[in-house]
Amino acid sequence: MRLLELGMTSYSEAWNLQRELFLDVIAGKAEDTLILVEHPHVYTFGRGADMTNFLLTEEKLHAIGAERFEIERGGDVTYHGPGQLVGYPILNLAHFKEDLGWYLRALEQSVIEVLGTYGIEGFRVPGRTGVWVGEAGREEKMCAIGVHASRWCTMHGFAFNINTDLSYFNYIVPCGISDRGVTSVAKVLRRAIEMEEVRRRYNDAFQQVFEVTFQKDLLPS
Repeated sequence: MRLLELGMTSYSEAWNLQRELFLDVIAGKAEDTLILVEHPHVYTFGRGADMTNFLLTEEKLHAIGAERFEIERGGDVTYHGPGQLVGYPILNLAHFKEDLGWYLRALEQSVIEVLGTYGIEGFRVPGRTGVWVGEAGREEKMCAIGVHASRWCTMHGFAFNINTDLSYFNYIVPCGISDRGVTSVAKVLRRAIEMEEVRRRYNDAFQQVFEVTFQKDLLPS
């Protein structure tokens, strides 16, 4: 399958690319693709978002240099920003397994595998999609996951906190979960992490979990 590593890219640009590829994959005109990207500060709202979980006025939103978008994925409000590895798998699940539960668990597993290479134990919390770390009952979210699917084709994906400025999560109730916090690899390890290193490790983990081989493109053709 195809790998697109876009670096720092505006949310709107990446969203438009996702939608274009998504329609092409549905139509059988494009191959399965993983987009890896970082975004400038942005808040996104899924279909089931509770707007009371967004704690910013429009004036404050602009003051902190962030944007907001209402999008078609599942889930509530979340944050994307520099130092966060964001992945958008555009997949035809007929090539894998036509089971959204399996797909979500596979995405979680790919992140859990990467955390393991840093000596961090990542795990699932029943009823709460994503990857968590820390002490059970006081766990913190390391990676949020929210997807959209139609005709067994997927878009949107995961947001994996690496060197993320976690203060931006203070302006929302992340994913509508008020009784747990968020964390990052850098916070757990108490040091900055090289993003290129994380991308390499994630690429290896994704290929292992999904049993694929990447053909790498720097930019879409």
